[in-house]
Amino acid sequence: MRMVKALVQACLRLLWILTLAECKIPDAHVTCLFSEDCVLPCNFKPSGNEIIRWYLQEGLLLSQPQQGGDQPDQPPQDHRTRTYLLQDQLSRGNASLHLSHCGIKDRGRYRCLVNSTLGQQESFVIMKVEASIKMVTMEKSTNREIQCLSKDIFPAPRVQWSTLPPKVNLRPITHMRSNTEGLYSVQSTLRMFENTLTYICTVNSTYGSQSWRSSMQERALIGEAGQELSIPCIDRQNLQNFSLTWTFSRTNEPTVILSYNSRTRRISNLWEGRAGLKPDQVLMGDGSLLLHNPESQEHTGTYTCTFTGFQRRHMVQTQVNIRSRSQLPVTGT
Repeated sequence: MRMVKALVQACLRLLWILTLAECKIPDAHVTCLFSEDCVLPCNFKPSGNEIIRWYLQEGLLLSQPQQGGDQPDQPPQDHRTRTYLLQDQLSRGNASLHLSHCGIKDRGRYRCLVNSTLGQQESFVIMKVEASIKMVTMEKSTNREIQCLSKDIFPAPRVQWSTLPPKVNLRPITHMRSNTEGLYSVQSTLRMFENTLTYICTVNSTYGSQSWRSSMQERALIGEAGQELSIPCIDRQNLQNFSLTWTFSRTNEPTVILSYNSRTRRISNLWEGRAGLKPDQVLMGDGSLLLHNPESQEHTGTYTCTFTGFQRRHMVQTQVNIRSRSQLPVTGT
């Protein structure tokens, strides 16, 4: 009877080993963020006497040797300082690889190999690395061109231009360059058609996890000295957790004159008494600036309004000319 029982147990054990050998586990897919820590999963059936090894392609990254066993070849110094297993999780069958400060060179196919009295268990992880899009800005150059800029992105993003109202035959010129870390900077330039258009630049990540939109509009406005003037700035599509900033410049660098935060509903006004907003209208997407008693020389210049929200930025640049009553055109009676 004991022999029969032992034979049955041996057969079951052999069947388990054959099942492990024949059963192919699909590759896991993990996307890690650049310069941040990441975990690559590996689960196994514990026996309390395992040798665990992690490989990238064919190179050894990490080894958890069996107690009293021979030490394997040492992994490269770079990975020895950046990879580890959680020792208290091994008895639970968790040999997930913890990788700190992920870089572009860490991409690839990882292999987790566990040898024990139960046989050999292995699994694979396909690791991608992504450096997120943090900001997309737009700038106007002096030769009637508009630029869309972003930096420190990986993989290289896709850039799309559009206008409102729609305009055909947009022919942007896009340049991408990578730095020593492998991160991309993008500069896309488009020839401007007319001031009535809103120019929109959309930067999409390769893996589809992000879509950043930046838009810009130009205006020209004439006001009368001493008369209140409203400088329009409207963005109805960006109404949650946004900030609004107004800057002013003549020939020098722009200076911030007013800012608003939708979370705190706080207005910081450096032109108190000379300019202001309508707080009840700002939350509805109307950030128009009211100039009180503007003076012709002091308040003539470029006013720039910028709405900034989640993966979105909208800018309106208005050239304001404040004229005295004698400078205004005479209308017929």
